[in-house]
Amino acid sequence: QVRLVESGGGLVQAGESLRLSCAVSGSISRINDRGWYRQGPGKQRELVATITSGGSTNYADSVKGRFTISTDNAKNTVYLQMNSLKPEDTAIYYCNAVVRSVLPSRSRDYWGQGTQVTVSS
Repeated sequence: QVRLVESGGGLVQAGESLRLSCAVSGSISRINDRGWYRQGPGKQRELVATITSGGSTNYADSVKGRFTISTDNAKNTVYLQMNSLKPEDTAIYYCNAVVRSVLPSRSRDYWGQGTQVTVSS
């Protein structure tokens, strides 16, 4: 069984920062691509940032220059540093990872439960 557990959400004012964490645990053989997605009120889930196992990153245009995705492979954790937050960043943020489990031996997408980020103006 593989689990993704997010933390670090909260309520902040515009211009402030937050750091989200997502720890992957369980029967892990290998963690491949990881990413953060978000779903704002009345909106569809959208990509925020991704990072490959090789360290290549990709960002949504709306967060480029403000958000940074990174990993600590020793802790099986992916982070999202969010600076200069705006009210339009308000959303539930979800962690995603492509994980190959040990038993059963297969690779699939896993999602965290989500963490709320609210940015007030």
